Amino acid sequence: MSTPSLPGPPDIASTLRAGRPGGAIPGLRYRKVAPADPAKAAEIDRRLEAWARRLDLFPEAWKGDFSGFQFGRAVVLQHPEAADLERLTVAGELLLAENVVDSCYCEEDEGRGGARRGLGGRLIMAQSAIDPYHGVPELEEEWREGVRADGPLRSYHFALRDYAALATPSQTDRFVHDIARLHLGYLAEASWAETRYAPRVWEYLVMRQFNNFRPCLSIVDAVDGYELPEALYARPEIQRVTALACNATTIVNDLYSFTKELASDPTHLNLPQVVAANERCGLKAAYLRSVEIHNRIMEAFDEESALLSATSPLVERYTRSLSDWVAGNHEWHATNSHRYHLPNYW
Repeated sequence: MSTPSLPGPPDIASTLRAGRPGGAIPGLRYRKVAPADPAKAAEIDRRLEAWARRLDLFPEAWKGDFSGFQFGRAVVLQHPEAADLERLTVAGELLLAENVVDSCYCEEDEGRGGARRGLGGRLIMAQSAIDPYHGVPELEEEWREGVRADGPLRSYHFALRDYAALATPSQTDRFVHDIARLHLGYLAEASWAETRYAPRVWEYLVMRQFNNFRPCLSIVDAVDGYELPEALYARPEIQRVTALACNATTIVNDLYSFTKELASDPTHLNLPQVVAANERCGLKAAYLRSVEIHNRIMEAFDEESALLSATSPLVERYTRSLSDWVAGNHEWHATNSHRYHLPNYW
């Protein structure tokens, strides 16, 4: 069986010029949410910028990217039931740290030192920033010095420290393991790019189940001020609805990022590209097919989480927290015209 080749956009520049500047993707299944409180979002941004400056996480030249990302508005939308501003701030720290590591270690087109080659070595050090090294004292001190000397490592380490101060040990450990899953997904994507492997649709979606927003959704109960106990969280049916929520929102990112990513790299892997290569169709048809795939996953999440919610008030609260994050994250994508423009496919 021949390996499909990625088609790339026929004329991504004209697609961008004729694209829709913002708003929701037509036909996409999502839940509408209220706009973020601008004062609360601004306060979170103020706290995050002060935190980033205190840790010297990025140079002044990156400030435009910081403000354009809208971290404060993102976490306010994603956690509408957050217990307090401190927990929202920590959610923002984790989100910021994950983006610093991704940009500086993984993304070659960011111009910040990221590269596919040697990524595993960088990511294992990143994992150690939140999953500490234990050994003889002098080597532990060398590890600590190594973490303090690198911006991405500092961002992970101190964000996790702040999260652990308000979460339970079980919630903290859950997050650490989900970051390891994320790193595994980063490595798979980098490996495929380095070897020019064109994955099947199911292979791509498996990769995206790891390289996705799951660490962000791992913290929803802690941010909302309660805990879904580990014994309940580990149940297969809870793991399934968690994965469905994460997968749906990750496809949302593929769809809204589509023109931005292909404008900078026509071979960048995303779901429409992979569908087009495998189904031998144009990018418009592949994009609309990807919307359908998202909608089916989202429908499964809605239906299965509704059934689980009836089993206990705590499970109902957890599935509502997941749903809130997915809905808020969609709103952030749909209204962040600084980052996202839709293709002209409707």
